[in-house]
Amino acid sequence: MTIDTQYAPGSHPDLPPPPSTVGIVGWLRTNLFSNTTNTLITVLALYLLYLTLPPVFSWIFFKADFIGDSRESCDSGGACWVFINARLSQFIYGFYPEAERWRVDSTFYLLIALMIPMFINSFRHKAWLGAFILFIYPVIGFYLLAGGSFGLATVETSLWGGLSLTLIISIVGIVGSFPIGLLLALGRRSKMPAVSAFCTGFIELWRGVPLITVLFMSSVMFPLFLPDGVNFDKLIRALVGVTLFTSAYMAETVRGGLQAIPKGQYEGAEALGLNYWKSMSFIILPQALKHVIPGIVGNCIGLFKDTTLVLIIGLFDFLGIVQAATTDPKWLGYAVEGYVFCAFVYWCFCFGMSQYSQSVERKLHTGHKR
Repeated sequence: MTIDTQYAPGSHPDLPPPPSTVGIVGWLRTNLFSNTTNTLITVLALYLLYLTLPPVFSWIFFKADFIGDSRESCDSGGACWVFINARLSQFIYGFYPEAERWRVDSTFYLLIALMIPMFINSFRHKAWLGAFILFIYPVIGFYLLAGGSFGLATVETSLWGGLSLTLIISIVGIVGSFPIGLLLALGRRSKMPAVSAFCTGFIELWRGVPLITVLFMSSVMFPLFLPDGVNFDKLIRALVGVTLFTSAYMAETVRGGLQAIPKGQYEGAEALGLNYWKSMSFIILPQALKHVIPGIVGNCIGLFKDTTLVLIIGLFDFLGIVQAATTDPKWLGYAVEGYVFCAFVYWCFCFGMSQYSQSVERKLHTGHKR
């Protein structure tokens, strides 16, 4: 008789788990049918999806019109995506001259080309490239878009619009508000009363007013306080207002991360003999910013969607240009298609930012997640 020596005396091999607890069946039992209440909610949700999804998919895809160049091509009773196709260039560039739109494309293609090495781990010159993107690229982008030099025709900012204007306002607001918000957060926690009072007052002032008021003041009221003959472009005033407004919220997000750091980290930095700026740069801020990545990205997503408010000062962003297109007598009655397309584009950008933030969180995860 053969003796099985794989298991110790009195022990038995592990039995496989029940089929109902693993695989798709196990996932369904655990997440959707774990008890009577969850089962009823699941059945109700499936019934609602059965009522809503087929008509929606039929309108969007199966009965929709995709090919054509006028509203006469839309006769199937579904969505008229011909409207989107006919106005797509205007949705992207606004009223920017068609012959000069290559400058808009070049500006964004250059930014993408510069950002690609920043995501490559083996790239060794990220600091220099980052400095170039922050300080040199904006100057290049401004001259490309505005023109007036190097043989480029001048394009007034009143002609800028569409998705390109939305991206310009969002990128400038996000990039500009982060360092300002960081300094404001450090200043509010400063032990110097004057610095703390100034930063606290700045934050509370900007957080106490809605963005639409800030934009209105920057466009209408601010020029009244300037000397005669002195004026700033409307877009520049809007960019400054959006940046300062967002920096106040960014400051409070960063301050929450600073307060979440245990006191022992500050004491440890002092015990190492580090001064204030070195302790913040090498010990405190890296930990604090890691904790508040969701909050920072939430502010960025909120700013991206709040750019629609610039319509109040006469700047036609992506949503504004879509609304203007729906009032064209040639395309009356197709506003729903415009808003659905606009919502889809906004969702793509916001979802992309959300997914990227989650990937950064996973990359910086150090085993302390609860």
